[in-house]
Amino acid sequence: MTRVFSGIKPTGHLTLGNYLGAMRRWAAVDQHQSDALFCIVDLHALTVDHDPARVRRLSRQAATLLLASGLDPQLCTVFVQSHVDEHTRLSYLLECVATDGEMRRMIQYKEKAARERVRGGSVRLSLLTYPVLMAADILAYGTDQVPVGDDQTQHVELARDIAVRFNQRYGHTFVVPRATPPQVAARVMNLQDPTSKMGKSDDSGPGIVYLLDEPDVVRRKIMRAVTDSARDVVYDPEARPGPANLLEILAACTGGNPSELSGVYETYGALKRDTADAVVEVLRPVQERHRELCTDPGYVEGVLRDGAERARAMARPTVDAAYRAIGLLPAADAEDVGVGAAVPDIGVTA
Repeated sequence: MTRVFSGIKPTGHLTLGNYLGAMRRWAAVDQHQSDALFCIVDLHALTVDHDPARVRRLSRQAATLLLASGLDPQLCTVFVQSHVDEHTRLSYLLECVATDGEMRRMIQYKEKAARERVRGGSVRLSLLTYPVLMAADILAYGTDQVPVGDDQTQHVELARDIAVRFNQRYGHTFVVPRATPPQVAARVMNLQDPTSKMGKSDDSGPGIVYLLDEPDVVRRKIMRAVTDSARDVVYDPEARPGPANLLEILAACTGGNPSELSGVYETYGALKRDTADAVVEVLRPVQERHRELCTDPGYVEGVLRDGAERARAMARPTVDAAYRAIGLLPAADAEDVGVGAAVPDIGVTA
């Protein structure tokens, strides 16, 4: 089967954008049609200043919401990145293949580093190098496809470049992956700033619909969404991003087409009401299942423990092969050398 890998970073509460752009497809399509792994990439959350307790809390919440969105541990592997050592083992090898120029060209590095400098903070080295860790996340599992939004395709391209370069220099070791972006609502935008992504790390709460927002809160946020001064409803993402964002959200929730839906509405008020109703209905089963899972934390912990064991078993052969290919001496187990075997005389000279 085709192997699929994707991850979600616990840097904020998961949003409608996370669900419509990724999580729903993972549950409805990817786990049924592929050998799929879905990871809470908690190590990536350490690249900027953070509260350790909050990272742990958001990691658990993200895992619970992944399961609430429909991921079935009998069909896919759900785990936490830091629970599988192969990610960091492979990351350093890939740093020895990647280049400084590649890292500094990463758009997210430029944007995040600029924000850190504006705040007067220092830029962590891990912010520069984490795309290599992301490549390790992908390549360790022989991944064929990486379902991502368009803001992450540059990182998948980097993983492809590193895989090809490693294979050419040291022998074929890695599958070369490809990005598979969703067709509709690949990038849900902020309701108050429709030129910016609805990001879970964003501080603009009124523009973000969180998966655990109460229905009244969802409706209020959508009814206050930014549109424009025009009177007609037209789907034009470039010239009229506010209405286009609402139409894309409505289309993603109802299975419609944004351009066709634009012809249905004469006022923004009607568009917003229908969009709010559709979002509330889409989130209802996720929130209900989340409440059920929160009453049984042992179940979630067991899923993550079993997922890490399966992920480790899948990743270790590839990572071990990479260690051999790049020239590192394999470690000898006690069983290999035999208990009580003679220790060689190294011949230390004064």
